[in-house]
Amino acid sequence: MLRYLSIFLVATLAACGETPPAQAPLSMHDLAQQGETEQLLQLIDPEHPVDHRDVCARTPLMLAAQYGHRDTVTQLLAAGAGVDLREHGEYTALMLAAGSGHVEVVRQLAAAGAAIDQVETTRGWTALIWASVNGHRETVQALLELGADRRVRDRDGRTAQDWAAAQGHPEIAALL
Repeated sequence: MLRYLSIFLVATLAACGETPPAQAPLSMHDLAQQGETEQLLQLIDPEHPVDHRDVCARTPLMLAAQYGHRDTVTQLLAAGAGVDLREHGEYTALMLAAGSGHVEVVRQLAAAGAAIDQVETTRGWTALIWASVNGHRETVQALLELGADRRVRDRDGRTAQDWAAAQGHPEIAALL
C-alpha cells in the first residue's frame, strides 16, 4: 500500500508541475522547491504575491515545506505566507512536510500557527496519518508533542496507529 501511495503522490505532483522551457526563468514555485530563498523573495511583488498559486493551487510555502527547505519556509512565513492554505488535493504545507518527514519544518509551521489536525478531503488524512503511513517516526513524535490527536479516523475509520501497523511500522504504531 505504501508503494501505491508513494507512486500516487509522486504522479499527482508531477502532473501538476510546470516544466518551463530551458531558457525560461525559474518560477516562484521552482525556486521554492529548490530552496533558492533569495531569488524567490526577489520575485514577490503585487503581480506575484507570496501566496501565488501554481496550476495545482500550490503556494511557494507548500513546496518549500514539502522539500524541507527550512530557511525558505522561515522567509516565506516572515513575508506573510498563509500557513493553512490548501492546494487542489486539499493538502496543507504541514501535511506535505509531515508526509515527507521534514520534522523541523513541521515544528516551524506549527510555531507559525498551522492547524495540526486539519483533514484533507480525499481520504480524510491528517499530517499525523501521512507521517505514520510513510514511516517518519521523528515526525510522528513531533506531531504528538505538538498536540496532534491520535484518535482522528480517516474516511475508512482508520487511525494513524492502524495505518502505521498496516504499513509495517510497528515502532510508530507503538508510539500511537
